Amino acid sequence: MVTTNKKIATAKPVKMAILPAAPKVAPTPAASVVVAKNATKVAAKPVARKSPLAAKTLVKPLPKPKMEKPAKVKKPKLVRDSFTIPKAEYTVLDDLKQRAGKLASPAKKSELIRAGVKALAAMSDTAFLAALKAVPAIKTGRPAKD
Repeated sequence: MVTTNKKIATAKPVKMAILPAAPKVAPTPAASVVVAKNATKVAAKPVARKSPLAAKTLVKPLPKPKMEKPAKVKKPKLVRDSFTIPKAEYTVLDDLKQRAGKLASPAKKSELIRAGVKALAAMSDTAFLAALKAVPAIKTGRPAKD
């Protein structure tokens, strides 16, 4: 009766790397070609791969520094209004516009009126009352067609 060893039958074959042997004979042109061919085969083998985990740990991106966003500045709410102004004072606005242009700082009519409001706000009470009394009161509403 023949018995087989199960361990021998299921064992996996071991692969061994075969390295080219150095020639023992004096090198000849034909022998050097054989050695060169073997050297290229050995050099063409891929280098041992790094594990994917090692690659991930080596190429770790730096976290981007968080930049604080500047607080949004709310635009002031604009109000449109209409008013009546005497022709003589209206021409003063045009004169002031030309004066600002000559001073290399062109201004719009609305900017001149806003600057006048700021100047009035900065005045003392007595100067403010004097400026108000210098301006005559006019009838409100649309002017009559001439």
